[in-house]
Amino acid sequence: HEEKARLRTGIVGSAHCKGSKLDHSLRAPRHPPPFTSEPAMPAVPYHRLLQARSIYASPLGSLHLGATADTLAGAWFEPQKYFSVDELDGVPVDPTHPVLKPAALALDRYFAGEELQNHPLTFVEGSPFQQRVWHALVGIPQGHTSSYGALAHALGCPGGARAIGMAVSRNPISLFVPCHRVVGARQQLTGYAGGLDRKIALLELEHALVSEKKPALFDA
Repeated sequence: HEEKARLRTGIVGSAHCKGSKLDHSLRAPRHPPPFTSEPAMPAVPYHRLLQARSIYASPLGSLHLGATADTLAGAWFEPQKYFSVDELDGVPVDPTHPVLKPAALALDRYFAGEELQNHPLTFVEGSPFQQRVWHALVGIPQGHTSSYGALAHALGCPGGARAIGMAVSRNPISLFVPCHRVVGARQQLTGYAGGLDRKIALLELEHALVSEKKPALFDA
C-alpha cells in the first residue's frame, strides 16, 4: 500500500523575483538579460569556452563538470538530454582545478544530506531568455519546489509556462542551478533532462517529497 507524495511548492512568485528574498549572491550572473523570445545563440565548441573539466562520481551516476578560469559553467549527468559527452572533447581534464575541486567537495556534502554550497557560476551558452530563466532557478531554496507557471509569472510572462519549461530543460548547470525543483501546476513530477528517476531521487534527498499525511509547507 503505497502513499502518494506531495511537493512543497509556491516559493518563487512575482514578489520574490523582484529581489525581496532571493539570494542570488555569486550563484548566477549578477545582471540577467531581459525577458525575450529570441532564438538561442549559435553553439560554440566547449573546448573554446571551458578551461577544464572533471567527472564526479555521484550516487546517481557520472556528473560531468566544466569550468572557466574562475567559475562553474557546466554540470551534466550522463546520460542527459541535449548533452553528449563527446561535446567536451578537447577540454582538459583537471579535477584539481580551483573551481572543480571545491565543487566536487560541495557535491560530496550535498549527497551526504547537507545543503548545496553556493558557487560562482557563468552561463557560457543559451539565449538571453534562457539565461534569464536559469538565473531565476537559483532562487528556489533547497527543500522546496516551484512550478513552471509560477516562474513564468515571476518573469513577467503569464501564460508562458511552456516556454519556461523548454528553457528549464536546457539548463547546462544541473544541481547548482536547480532545475530539478521545478514541477507541474498540480505539483506533479514532470520531465527532467537527467531522467525522472534522478529528479525523484534529488527531491527525496532534499526532503521536498513528503507524505500526504504530513502538512506541506506553503500549501494553498
